[in-house]
Amino acid sequence: MSRLGVSIAALTLSLLAMTGQASARTEDKDVAKLTSFGGMCANCDLAGRKLMNAKFTGANFTKAVLIGADLRGAIFYGSQFSWADLSRADLRGAEMRGANFTRANFTDARMSGVESSGANFAQATLVRVDLSSAELHAANMAGANLQKARFANAELIAANLSGANARDADFSNADINNANFQGARFDGARFHNADMTGSNLRGAIFNGADFRNADLTMVNLSGADLSSARGLDQEQLDDACGDSATRLPSGLNVRTCNGLRGGQHFMLLRAVPKAPPAPAAPPAPPKPPKPPKQ
Repeated sequence: MSRLGVSIAALTLSLLAMTGQASARTEDKDVAKLTSFGGMCANCDLAGRKLMNAKFTGANFTKAVLIGADLRGAIFYGSQFSWADLSRADLRGAEMRGANFTRANFTDARMSGVESSGANFAQATLVRVDLSSAELHAANMAGANLQKARFANAELIAANLSGANARDADFSNADINNANFQGARFDGARFHNADMTGSNLRGAIFNGADFRNADLTMVNLSGADLSSARGLDQEQLDDACGDSATRLPSGLNVRTCNGLRGGQHFMLLRAVPKAPPAPAAPPAPPKPPKPPKQ
């Protein structure tokens, strides 16, 4: 960023601080005239601010405090919010593209309808967060705390939840195609009517999880523990694959993945029709007539 750009960003943030001081004696903390942010604002205290439709582009808000802030419709493009505190913030309808929220705190935040592409929530805290109907394409939530989070009707296509703690989370009616749940905890989670096609559930734990009508087509269950899962039936498992370490409820079984990556090749092989029978051999030519007797 040029020196002029840094100066403008610093001036903007200074004006924001002055606005906050001037309005401290009133209930109005609106900063509608200062809706575009760039530059450095690490450790800024913007708790409770009204920042509807604010645009954060290439900004650094590391460890910023935005507790209870109104960020409805805000746009986060390529900005840094690692370790930021957004607990109880209202982010409904926000856009998060390439933004970094590593280890950020979103506890009790409202995030329904969020549109995210490639955002990083690794090791973030999203306890009791409402992400219903959100679009979380290729979102990285590896190691995140997702306890009691709501993902109902959300799109988690190619999302990474490996190692996450998603106990009692709600994934009902969610689109979870080609996602990575490897090694995560989903005790008591709900996957009712979820489409999990092509996802990797290797080594994940699903104690008491609800899989009623979930689509497990091409899902890899190798090493997964579903021994106390509810709502599973053999028809669902016939479309998935696992291994000798897969644990299932009594009476159910799953085909082995045969060491094929992701289980997808396994399913493709099952879908290939058998070779048609070889055509019948042509009839032998007729024998030549015998010569007439002399």
